[in-house]
Amino acid sequence: MEDTLMEAVFQLALRLEGCYGDTVSIITADGRNFVGTLKGFDQTINIILDESHERVYSSTQGVEQVVLGLHIIRGDNVVVVGELDDNIDSRLDLGSIRAEPLGAVVH
Repeated sequence: MEDTLMEAVFQLALRLEGCYGDTVSIITADGRNFVGTLKGFDQTINIILDESHERVYSSTQGVEQVVLGLHIIRGDNVVVVGELDDNIDSRLDLGSIRAEPLGAVVH
């Protein structure tokens, strides 16, 4: 099992290397969504984002964007990392998007 986990971390690291300087979205184990420019990561997938913000979703009001600036996310809290298309993302009207917040990961 540990070999499989190490291989998964290695594969993620390889993919993250190709995203340096790109805008990424990160979903954490507690259901939070962070968006920012990938500036770095280490062997435990601790991630450094610059010009970052947290997107807070609500079923009753639009998406709130909380400005964070330079932000570090602990690797053991990272669930999903995805590259964002800046052109598509900039055209989204986040104020009109309603969505239930994600729940925490349950083991």
